[in-house]
Amino acid sequence: MNFSENQSIYIQITDYVKDQILLSNWLKEEKIPSVRDLASELQVNPNTVMRAYDILQQEGVIYNKRGIGNHVTSDAPAKILEARKEKFLQSELPAFFKNMLLLGLGIGELEVLYTHFLNEHPKK
Repeated sequence: MNFSENQSIYIQITDYVKDQILLSNWLKEEKIPSVRDLASELQVNPNTVMRAYDILQQEGVIYNKRGIGNHVTSDAPAKILEARKEKFLQSELPAFFKNMLLLGLGIGELEVLYTHFLNEHPKK
């Protein structure tokens, strides 16, 4: 995984875990990699993964079965989608619209580009 310098690594790891859940690579109620295993896979300090897992537990995305490991909650995908949609609508979309305005892009041009994108990236 290539980490960005614009955001803390533990936050990027929480996003990575959420992506794995949304992509159905990690399923509801399924055990996820241990702190040490994920730290080794991502080549980071285990304390960084532990911090990310703590945040994910607070958000209700994962839970710990004592002695067994961390698991994806049954409502994790819905929680992740809801939070991401809210963030997109509240902060990312207004910035996007502002850039459209500054660049003189219209909805028609955007629709053509979006249709092309959907054709190139069909949903699973």
